[in-house]
Amino acid sequence: MAKKTSIGGWAYIWGGYEEDPIPLEEVVKKLKELDFDGIEMACFPPHMEPNKERISEVKKLLDQNGLEVSGLAAPYPSPATADKDYIEAVKSNLEVCKALNIPKLRTDSIDPPTEIPGGMDYETCFKKVAKVWNESAKICEDDGVKFIWEFEPGFLFNKPSEVVRMTYLVDHPNFSVLFDSCHAYMSGVVGARQMGEKEILPGGVVQFAHMLTGKIGHIHLIDSDGTLHDDDTSTHAPLGTGLLNFDEIMPAILDAGYDDEWWPIDLCFWPNALDVTKDNKKFLDKLIKKYG
Repeated sequence: MAKKTSIGGWAYIWGGYEEDPIPLEEVVKKLKELDFDGIEMACFPPHMEPNKERISEVKKLLDQNGLEVSGLAAPYPSPATADKDYIEAVKSNLEVCKALNIPKLRTDSIDPPTEIPGGMDYETCFKKVAKVWNESAKICEDDGVKFIWEFEPGFLFNKPSEVVRMTYLVDHPNFSVLFDSCHAYMSGVVGARQMGEKEILPGGVVQFAHMLTGKIGHIHLIDSDGTLHDDDTSTHAPLGTGLLNFDEIMPAILDAGYDDEWWPIDLCFWPNALDVTKDNKKFLDKLIKKYG
């Protein structure tokens, strides 16, 4: 299967661009110039809001520039403490996916990893989130959209064993993990922001990918310098500038069963994301030529 390239649009509205976001029109034009196949859409202003008028504008813009959408990142309340509202958010975000023919809907666990929310004990919270995600996966399956969870140091349940356990506890064929190479390093190698005893994998990112064999439904490719952004989530360093060995990581991801056509880049919070997009695309193209 030929691989398709995309990049997370949130990189151009957050981080260094928070005070002066780059308009979606400008981003799309740049991605077309760089020969991207698509964009990973951020359903956050000013790029996108879930109303029919804006969705129609975005669809027209993407169609005119020949770009597809590899996935949707959108807002949610906590699945642990606001489960009914969370399900409503899934349904609302799903409407955006359907309107723009987006194949995957992303979520995270929302709550910070510092304590269990809502006064619950650990097991009660873990099982409640799994139940909510099982229901969400069923809802998305009815419309042919994959429901994917992106684990990361900034959110609850970020240890490798927790990630693996959650995928099996949700136990739905339409639920899978978004494997971000940078988050995998910070969670599996550094053990960043883990609750209680640190959990480190001797085999690092490669071992983490193998632990999720058959459970990786989407990927984000980006480097890591081994630090956190604002002491919260992983620093998304440009490809080829950090500590990750993609000649080891890519075969591991593929061996774990990832065979989807999309290989997206994620420059989330990088100060000058637009300035380094071209070089990241070149790096990604080389990975695709070698491993795609």
